[in-house]
Amino acid sequence: MLTNILFIAVSILIGFFVGVLLHRLKIKNRLNSSKEQAKAIKSQALKDAEVIKKEAKVRAKEKWYDKKSDLEEEISSRKKELHKLENKYNSRINNLETRLSKVARREQSVNDREQNLEKKLKSLQSKEDKLKHLIEEEKSKLKKIAGLTKKQAIERLLASYEEEAKSDGAKLRKRILSETEENAEEKARKILATAVQRTAVDYVADSTVSVVPLPSDDMKGRIIGREGRNIRSFEKLTGIEIIVDDTPEAVVLSGFHPVRREIAKRALEALIKDGRIHPGRIEDTIKKARKEIDKIITETGKKTCLDLALHNIPSKIKNLIGRLKFRTSYGQNVLQHSIETGWISGIIASELNLDQALARKIGLLHDIGKAVDYEQDGTHPEIGARYAKRNKMPDVIVNAIAAHHEDVEPESTYAVIVQAADAVSGARPGARRETLESYLQRLEDLEEIASSFDGVHNSYAIQAGREIRIMVKNGEIDDSDADLLASDVAKKIEENLQYPGQITVTVIREVRKNALAK
Repeated sequence: MLTNILFIAVSILIGFFVGVLLHRLKIKNRLNSSKEQAKAIKSQALKDAEVIKKEAKVRAKEKWYDKKSDLEEEISSRKKELHKLENKYNSRINNLETRLSKVARREQSVNDREQNLEKKLKSLQSKEDKLKHLIEEEKSKLKKIAGLTKKQAIERLLASYEEEAKSDGAKLRKRILSETEENAEEKARKILATAVQRTAVDYVADSTVSVVPLPSDDMKGRIIGREGRNIRSFEKLTGIEIIVDDTPEAVVLSGFHPVRREIAKRALEALIKDGRIHPGRIEDTIKKARKEIDKIITETGKKTCLDLALHNIPSKIKNLIGRLKFRTSYGQNVLQHSIETGWISGIIASELNLDQALARKIGLLHDIGKAVDYEQDGTHPEIGARYAKRNKMPDVIVNAIAAHHEDVEPESTYAVIVQAADAVSGARPGARRETLESYLQRLEDLEEIASSFDGVHNSYAIQAGREIRIMVKNGEIDDSDADLLASDVAKKIEENLQYPGQITVTVIREVRKNALAK
């Protein structure tokens, strides 16, 4: 019994020590495993840190390259801006140099004139001294010979020299006026030549076509409709007459209103293309064509003002400008003529150091009366001036429009410029529908009519046929006869010739007196 108890006690002790030993071994193994895991974790952490470090380096490099690219783009953009500024400043410098050279030339011209004036003043001073000396000599001679008093001698001498001075002054005045006219005419020719050369355009003026082609003659019957209902409906809605005659595969649109005629033309072409022609369809097509034309008129007016760099033009005036697209005068499209007149006016104004934009605006607007002259009474300059005044345009523009055919007196240089530009654009050969042969024939006929009257010595057609100058024989034609001759020539020209615009008849009666100096 005791032995068993001891055995059990010993077994328990042995088991306890074995358990403790096993527990220590287990703890030791766990420590070793934990150390190995710690080493593995540390190693993995180092590897991850290296990867993170490399990734951070890569991201840093990418950011650096991105920033570098952005900086390069910004630098390139700045360089382009600087290049533009440099070009702009260079252009301004060139303009300034050009202006400085012009100023220098003008200063040189002024200096030359001053030198000439100084020379003339010296010459006059010398002549005055000489005159005083002669007066003194004459005084003494008169006192000795005539026994006159000093006062009487002075009065006679002064009267004598006054007559001589008047005569010399008249000669000098005539010579200066002649030289001034020659220089002014030469300068005007240069300005006009420059204007024409810089606006030399190569275009054929559009004209409003009234003939509408048909795919076949069978279409004429469809246009007329049953008992003429289609053609009556069309003419009633458009105000344009359709002429259906024997012309093969074509009909003619007749009407004085160019915008209505263009609407009718577009509507009829659309109906022919569609093939469905009846009163309801005709009304819809005409409405659509009218909207298209209104849109074209509005866009044309805006585009024309933009092309000529003109601003602050009222919308109603722009609408009139757009309507000129469908208006022709002597075969010349009025809008093209107005644009060309605007550019020529601007160039002439630049040569005269005037406001180019104002001159272009007046040139463009000078014929706006033609947009509605078939709707209102009066000449197109009067109608255009009324519209300009109604839309609160400046007085200089109103006067220039009214005076461009010399119906009223021009009140500014711009009015005269527009007169010249209008003549250059409208009367030069080829601008209007007129061949060179007919143009030359018209000039010959003009001179022939003027020369057919009695007392005419010579006649010359000038300014592209806008003026005829008649030299008469002084002994056969007096002043009153000259007035009558001018009226008779103008009346005969109106009866026998067809011509664009107006022709001025100028009769020149010259008196010449000759004296021989020996």
